[in-house]
Amino acid sequence: MMTTSLKSIFTLSLALVGLPVVLHAQGILDEWSKVQVPAPPQLQRVNIDPKNTAVLVLDVAKHTCNSEVRPRCIGMLPKVKILMQKMRSKGVPVVYALGLQPTPGVPSDIWPEAAMVGEEPWVRSGPDKYYKTELEKILSDKGIKTVVVTGAASHGAVLYTIGGSVFRGLKVIVPVDVIAAESLYAEQYTVWHLQNAPRMAANVQLTSVDLIE
Repeated sequence: MMTTSLKSIFTLSLALVGLPVVLHAQGILDEWSKVQVPAPPQLQRVNIDPKNTAVLVLDVAKHTCNSEVRPRCIGMLPKVKILMQKMRSKGVPVVYALGLQPTPGVPSDIWPEAAMVGEEPWVRSGPDKYYKTELEKILSDKGIKTVVVTGAASHGAVLYTIGGSVFRGLKVIVPVDVIAAESLYAEQYTVWHLQNAPRMAANVQLTSVDLIE
């Protein structure tokens, strides 16, 4: 490979003889260490309409949210409990989505902080909870226009299901203190993506449990 000094000499030579200079762009791996951490987004205070809002609880279950796989998910459970109590107190419906891995069953696999009440609906799928499930029909039948999302993993079910919601015309509210992943970086990337990807920024509001009214 050509060294930096040789590249400079070669580029200068081309310029002197009047030939166009075409520099080969480096791939992201070549510049990985130069990436600057973006500024954190400003969280918004949001007001929900209980008549057309639902809570989506994604993989807040013992086989996907545990101290071995995602200890950060365990840490968010107290906030999940507060969110669920706040939403249910206003009559907001709750819909559950679990992973494909065999589990002890529903609702026994769901953490008590996010426990089902009565016959609340649930589906089972991979990262995109709309894939081969009745999630879209469940939300449509309830007249839902906005979903509040909590779950794990941020870069998996949370990201893909939020994308699926946006592409189906729904607004999405994401309390960042109740989404978790295996690492801080995965959570940070997800939050950045939700505020910068096409169609996301206009349809996703970032907030916290305390800022939802």
